[in-house]
Amino acid sequence: MPFPQFDRFQVHLKPLSARKNKVHIEKDHVPVTAQPHPFSETGQKVMQETIERVQAARAAGKARMLAFGAHAIKNGLSPVFIKLIEDGWITHLATNGAGIIHDWEFAYQGHSSEDVRANVTRGEFGTWQETGYYLNLAIAVGAHLGLGYGESVGALVQNEGLEIPSVEELRETIRTFTDNEPERAAAAADLLHIVRAFDLNPGWLSVPHPHKKFGLQAAAYRLKIPFTGHPMIGHDIIYVHPMNHCAAIGRTAERVFLAYAQNVTKLDGGVYLSIGSAVMSPMIFEKSLSMAQNVAIQRGAHMDNHFMVIVDLQESHWDWQQGEPPQDNPDYYLRYNKTFARMGGTMRYLTADNRDFLLALLHGLEAK
Repeated sequence: MPFPQFDRFQVHLKPLSARKNKVHIEKDHVPVTAQPHPFSETGQKVMQETIERVQAARAAGKARMLAFGAHAIKNGLSPVFIKLIEDGWITHLATNGAGIIHDWEFAYQGHSSEDVRANVTRGEFGTWQETGYYLNLAIAVGAHLGLGYGESVGALVQNEGLEIPSVEELRETIRTFTDNEPERAAAAADLLHIVRAFDLNPGWLSVPHPHKKFGLQAAAYRLKIPFTGHPMIGHDIIYVHPMNHCAAIGRTAERVFLAYAQNVTKLDGGVYLSIGSAVMSPMIFEKSLSMAQNVAIQRGAHMDNHFMVIVDLQESHWDWQQGEPPQDNPDYYLRYNKTFARMGGTMRYLTADNRDFLLALLHGLEAK
């Protein structure tokens, strides 16, 4: 007998415009001309080596992947990210579910970042109609179209709307593809469930995004740069909304994980930058690198020339090229560093704010 389940239709949702936010993108964004704070002598050496490695990787046509936590978006850094992909320095962006949400809210209404403590006490944390409604709908439509997680949201922002199929169209897809393309039929069934439950009209659903120029997912979609969102079920506020359909999330998340893993196969001679992501980035990287290494070994090759830079505010004094520190060393508890230290290649750690690192990276690359 199944466990009792919470009915999300009982949740009282409020308009997103009623929420007080801490960050307003028009005022708080970081312009590409802003100057970073200076690094230590050691930090400056790591920074210079990183710039040179990214330049060499681009010249050789190798992957330049940039994974980041949600704070890089909350800190208003989308203009810097966008400049890096527009100029061809970065070939892949990856973030968690929260990064997807903050980026969308900035593009949609120009501000994001609610007061979690106060809103949990009031039973209001995450109970925002537009965020849950439009993001879950975009993901379900994206799953039906064969898109990935961040790609689905990027399409919503860039196109400023969604095409909603009719009930008849979805039924026909289910009938036609159940036997030979069951995944496609299942995605259509997921979307059919949402269309019925919310009585959605077929055709174009206009969703204006007045601050689209700050939308990183939209820029990546426009430039055809992979932007992979790697969610965890229940972690993000979109799971509060009754439109949330985890099967659709699973379909889009699987696609982006495999796209991410495919780009990891191109990292021999490439660069992997991980900024402020202590869980998502190291966890998906180690599995993807193992998969890539497995296939390389079958070809009689081995991936050893990948350059990894881990950036975070946590102080670290250990030389991570020596491997993991002993248990009596304070740095032993930097789990994400330990994970990357096991990955072979060359690893560098830089104690820095994500703002300073990204600005220094952009300026250094532009100076060459």
